[in-house]
Amino acid sequence: MIADLALLLVCAGAMTLLFKWLKQPLVLGYIVAGFLASPNMPYMPSVTDLENIHLWSDIGVIFLLFALGLEFSFKKIMKMGAAPIIAACTIIFAMMCVGYSVGYAFSWGQMNSIFLGGMLAMSSTTIIFKAFDDMGLRQQRFAGMVLSVLIIEDILAIVLMVMLSTMAVSSQLEGMQMLGSIAKLVFFLVLWFVVGIYMIPLLLRKVRTLMGDETMLIVSLALCFGMVVIATQVGYSPAFGAFIMGSILAETLEAERIEHLVNPVKNLFGAIFFVSVGMMVDVNLIVTYIVPILCIIAAIMLGQVVFGTIGFLLAGQPLKVAMQCSFSLTQIGEFAFILATLGTSLGVTADYLYPIVVAVSVFTTFTTPYMIRLATPAYNALERHLPARLQRMLSEYTTAAPTEAGQDSHWRTFLMQNLRQALIYGVLSIATVAVILAVATNLLPETLLPEPWNNVVLATGTILLASPFLYALVRRGQNSESYKALWEGSRFNRVPMVGIAGLRLLLGALIIGSVLGYTLHWSTPLVAIVATALIAYITNSATARRRSRKLEATFTDNLNQRERKAERSRPKYAGHLVEHDMHLTDFTIPVGIAWAGKTLMELGLGKKYGMHVVSVVRGRERINIPSGQTRILPGDRLQVIGTDQQIAAFGKALEAETQKIAAVQTPSADDEMKLRRMELTEESPYVGLTIKDSRIREDYKCLIVGVECAGSNELSTPRPNYVFQEGDQLWLVGEEASLQRLCSES
Repeated sequence: MIADLALLLVCAGAMTLLFKWLKQPLVLGYIVAGFLASPNMPYMPSVTDLENIHLWSDIGVIFLLFALGLEFSFKKIMKMGAAPIIAACTIIFAMMCVGYSVGYAFSWGQMNSIFLGGMLAMSSTTIIFKAFDDMGLRQQRFAGMVLSVLIIEDILAIVLMVMLSTMAVSSQLEGMQMLGSIAKLVFFLVLWFVVGIYMIPLLLRKVRTLMGDETMLIVSLALCFGMVVIATQVGYSPAFGAFIMGSILAETLEAERIEHLVNPVKNLFGAIFFVSVGMMVDVNLIVTYIVPILCIIAAIMLGQVVFGTIGFLLAGQPLKVAMQCSFSLTQIGEFAFILATLGTSLGVTADYLYPIVVAVSVFTTFTTPYMIRLATPAYNALERHLPARLQRMLSEYTTAAPTEAGQDSHWRTFLMQNLRQALIYGVLSIATVAVILAVATNLLPETLLPEPWNNVVLATGTILLASPFLYALVRRGQNSESYKALWEGSRFNRVPMVGIAGLRLLLGALIIGSVLGYTLHWSTPLVAIVATALIAYITNSATARRRSRKLEATFTDNLNQRERKAERSRPKYAGHLVEHDMHLTDFTIPVGIAWAGKTLMELGLGKKYGMHVVSVVRGRERINIPSGQTRILPGDRLQVIGTDQQIAAFGKALEAETQKIAAVQTPSADDEMKLRRMELTEESPYVGLTIKDSRIREDYKCLIVGVECAGSNELSTPRPNYVFQEGDQLWLVGEEASLQRLCSES
């Protein structure tokens, strides 16, 4: 294993240096390194144990998706509205049809064609994430939209895997089983997210004083792999669990610090993942299936460009942004490998499908950076030939703001509020009941109290512990503005509103009834009566209301703590910049850069790059609208405003200046400070002079750190007015050349 890892990292290191020199994305170098280290390359030493490498690459996917979750949380996606969801659903449906059509054209059979459609439907999150990172595009407008769509695709990929597994086993798609799988996914997503946001920030705050960098790294990875294990136990992929934990930690104040600490580990294992992809390239199989491979590659590129652009246009994005997004998605990646492995393990796909998908993935990974760069020239060419009427229609569609009547707006807010609260508090109530009953059943002795009091205590305790969530399930939202506006706006609104409240009451009563039925085994009428009475009591309970509000306040505070911190350091007008194709972005000045110490006027950033520095954040100090005389220091965080092109140009200039730091010649051995003893003889010009008058420090850049007086073996600290005498031993510190010159001239 050590020998394989050494070979793998040597190849990866050599290729990254080469591709860095060629100014190409590093992910391409990793794939070439994997091909060179694979058994398919006969003229090179090859890896002997592929199983270990694949295991390490799986860990790499975990770290990559953990880092992705830290960068893009669920809350950020929700703030982007329905646009990413519309685009993702359009692309997935269209590309599944494209993949099925290609498989059907080659007569590969229905199941192979369906699985191929699933493989082509999902773009590679890790490859695009890495490509954006290497190309410095993560801060551009379209990159945020692409990564939001990719996260939604990753979530929908779990649903797609369930669908295809069901079809593979039963040879048909069962609707009820599919709905059950989706409900299970939603249940666990809500549970993990809510519980994680409530508990993890509290934990990190409690132990903040104990959290050094090493401890923070270990705790973060422990949380990540803990969620990986939990996700695996309930039937989901390890990478999905890592992504969930990353999205939870993204809402904490320590998110940036965790991301910084995890980054080196992510880079190591991420490199192994991409190298392992290159190791799966088999030239013989590529030659055998060259025609299907080329057809699938063409289908992916054309399909993603066409249907991706349509999807993003439907989502309300301008044509340029839509094309930049669609050109970025022209590849398949890790999900295709997972789906191909699933089909092979279930015995429903042919053996040739896996190597074909690997070859397609490798080729499209290579072309991804070039397709991203091609988007803007393609848009410029299309804009020149697009009819003016069609351009005007697209502009009106993408810039039109939705108009809503007051009643419709209030109803929409009211319904979404009720749906969200019923979902969240329903999940929490069910999970609380399930956990308590499971613990009590497995751990508590059955004869703790005489029957039936044992079950009565268990039922009462379960309902009391779940009462804050049951109260919120039934009552939360009845004092909202939309509720009051609808209730007072028209009496015709009151009947459906009372009906919705009744449904929430019924859901709470059903949860209580299930507890009573499970523990006390009462008859259905008796359970219904007692459950109704209990839900009425909880609804009017001051204790349940107080506990519910306290829990919700803690959750809301944890959820918004990072946002509040960011708002304090972000100008209020930042949210309006997108309307004018302007963005507010942060850049950190690294230590050692040549810009440090210069004023903004000396740097001339506005004249060179067209953007403006609006704030300089220095520790806890903030300088808003800095003047031209403001100096930039190492570690300063500059907040700049500009367009995508201006910010990209500034980012490249900053990166170039940062790379110059590494290019500066390191100190040689001659520059090191050395200690030497020098004896003053009768001919020495310094005899009779004081240390200050001798000017040894000024003329030779040497420091006198000790003096042994003539006739004495004691070393004393010299004083500036000490007069040198013949026979004194001077202890000097300085560079080798300076010491030699001083001794020769003395």
